[in-house]
Amino acid sequence: MRKATARSRCEWQDRWEQWTQRPLLSLTVVFAVAYAVPIVDASAGHALTRACTAVEWSVWGAFALDYLVRLALTPERRAFVRTHWLDLCAVILPVLQPLRLLRLVSTLLLVGRRARMASQIRMTTYVVGAVVGLLMFGSLAVLSVERDSPDGNIRTLGDALWWSFTTMTTVGYGDHSPTTGLGRIIAVGLMLSGIALLGVVTANIAAWFIERFEKDDIEERARTEAILALTEEVRALRREVAALRDDACGASSVATRGPSG
Repeated sequence: MRKATARSRCEWQDRWEQWTQRPLLSLTVVFAVAYAVPIVDASAGHALTRACTAVEWSVWGAFALDYLVRLALTPERRAFVRTHWLDLCAVILPVLQPLRLLRLVSTLLLVGRRARMASQIRMTTYVVGAVVGLLMFGSLAVLSVERDSPDGNIRTLGDALWWSFTTMTTVGYGDHSPTTGLGRIIAVGLMLSGIALLGVVTANIAAWFIERFEKDDIEERARTEAILALTEEVRALRREVAALRDDACGASSVATRGPSG
């Protein structure tokens, strides 16, 4: 009975994850717009800013509800918490300190975890999406904390995008750099993310080459085996032809000796 109940919960959990996959990823776009509008439009009114903040909290709440539902459906809750501890941290983080940056970090973590669970999302698509998302959100985040800094040199969205790109690629020209503590924390996050993504891309390229070489080796071995099989067949045919010739010669010799005898 317990095994049947556990199996049923696992099935419901799988169904829930499939049902909510696309809606939650779509909410990410809504979150991105709500996060970007007050930053890009510095003249946004108080009402628009409050509306965008409410949307951000709503999207985070949807991901938090998703975590709680999956926790309720899983048959082994302790194991689920241990294996999904990053999800739990992302859910709790904004509650402890409701900063916009924490909502951004937690939502990105939850989106990344949900995207990795989607079997239809290939690694290439995930990496490209991660790069674009980090560039965009990193630029917006650093612009929001550096634009009003007295010593800041990241004043426009273009400056922020250029800085994010050079930071993620670990080039770091130094023409733009954060001057606030929070901006430097964002820079560290972008650097580590860029190094991690570069490692993923390098590993995928190496795996592709290895797979390609192995495929070529298999095809070469198959061709060699086919050639050897054909060679053996030709030899067998030659032996059969030689045997037929010997039989024919023997029969002709007997026929020739018969009348003369």
